[in-house]
Amino acid sequence: MTGTKVAKTVAGLVGALVLVSACTTEKIVYKDRDPFNPPPDAAAGFLGYYTVSTKQTTCGNCHAGQQTTWAQTRHAGAYKTLTDLPAGTAQPFCFSCHTVSTNGNGLASPKRGWDVVQDSAYHDVQCESCHGPGKNHVTAPNRGNFPLARVGMAGTGVPAVAAAGGNGSCAACHTGPHSPFAEEWSKSGHAQVVMSGGAPVAATAACAPCHDGKGTLAAWGLNTNYVEKDSAAVFPVVCTVCHDPHAKNNPKQLRFSITAREPTANLCMKCHDRRATLAVGTTRLTPHAPQGDVLLGSAGYRPQSVQIDTIAMASTHASSANGGLCAGCHIQRYTFTDPATGSFVFQSTGHRFLPIPCVDSKGPTDDQDCVYSTTTRSFKGCVNAGCHNSEAVAASAFSSRRSTIAVLADQIWTDLNHNEALDPAPIDGGYLAIIKRDRPLEFPATTAQANKITAAMGAFFNMATFAERYSNGDRSKGVHNPFLGTALLAGNIQELKAVYPFLPAPPAAVQAVVEKSLTEARLRQPNIFMSKPSMTKVGGGK
Repeated sequence: MTGTKVAKTVAGLVGALVLVSACTTEKIVYKDRDPFNPPPDAAAGFLGYYTVSTKQTTCGNCHAGQQTTWAQTRHAGAYKTLTDLPAGTAQPFCFSCHTVSTNGNGLASPKRGWDVVQDSAYHDVQCESCHGPGKNHVTAPNRGNFPLARVGMAGTGVPAVAAAGGNGSCAACHTGPHSPFAEEWSKSGHAQVVMSGGAPVAATAACAPCHDGKGTLAAWGLNTNYVEKDSAAVFPVVCTVCHDPHAKNNPKQLRFSITAREPTANLCMKCHDRRATLAVGTTRLTPHAPQGDVLLGSAGYRPQSVQIDTIAMASTHASSANGGLCAGCHIQRYTFTDPATGSFVFQSTGHRFLPIPCVDSKGPTDDQDCVYSTTTRSFKGCVNAGCHNSEAVAASAFSSRRSTIAVLADQIWTDLNHNEALDPAPIDGGYLAIIKRDRPLEFPATTAQANKITAAMGAFFNMATFAERYSNGDRSKGVHNPFLGTALLAGNIQELKAVYPFLPAPPAAVQAVVEKSLTEARLRQPNIFMSKPSMTKVGGGK
């Protein structure tokens, strides 16, 4: 090789090394994708899905826990429920409630989200459907601009702040003839702010956990933040008290089970089960929302030799035939059709919580004081719950049990002046009025005197619980536990006559009802009446 060729070769190698060196020292920068996409409706700032194919919401990029639980709810598949319908079934207006849109977040106008830009990013009921636009928060996250959802809904006696002004609640979508949840709820007891003496009863701290929606959420340890959380106003029991917007831990996104037989674990009984038994040391002889214990067979005062086996409960409506317990009868969905044409009129969602409502051809009526018959009321819930074969059978059973309780109750106490308080004879009638006149100390006036439970006290408590004498008793007219109510009242009559011999014997017709009630209870539940060696048997049973 000549010197010239060597020089050229060396020069080439050096040039190659320079090129290699240049490639290896070049900086390659990898830039992460922003945790949000440009919002399709830029003016509103609704972000919607970050990744449509996986249903990953933009909010869920940071709020991973809520994303995971929300994905299990029906809201996450709301858009598909429309597209799965036969062609032409879903109307354009349907999509506003199945997408991120103007509905549900208080933004009543102008139109926003899907209502303006029909982009797939807005499919389904996502976080922003309730919380509102998230763009400001994701671009500069801080607690001050976190979009909070509203829980308020308009209802009877609800203060203006609780109504959330039109569009800012579940009512924006859960409404209309096919799903009138909001309309029915607004006419229910849950929608009312309960008042006493001109003030909400929830103003008392002990009452707030059941009579103020905010107090209920707090008492249940739910620290979710929302727009009205710091409001001083008393709220009714709104949707989000019973339903969890973020998760499906129970069917229908309920916060607690409706099938649990432990009252503290049952959604309804967490409030509808407060004071169901009579305690020593109190002069308060009335129950308070005892429905749960009545249904389960553990409520009421036990007269002499009446012992309830809490395993073999004295109950029909808490049996396996009605696995839904309270909800099994009180929340039943069924449709109403025009009797002339058979065409659809209205779908009841059961959110008036009326087991046997007064109805007309258009569904449950505003007036709920009609007579109890199959021509004026619907007994569909009794059939749908699985307990009765027909509405006629249910109505007959209801009428029979109510009549039996009335016969027994009238022997024990008749509230002649209708003041819900026991007055001595002749102001009131029945056994208890006579005892109040002749042996007033049987009803202690002070806690010092209330060192035992007398037979008279027990009978009054059972009357307030099971009979139609006291507005905050069981209030089911015997339905919640027919055989428990009649058995205990029959036992009260036997015990009162034995303990207070100055009482007159009941008429033969009443005594026949007493004996029939005790026999019936023993036959249906052999362990209801069990003899105690130190007590006289009631009705001659074991």
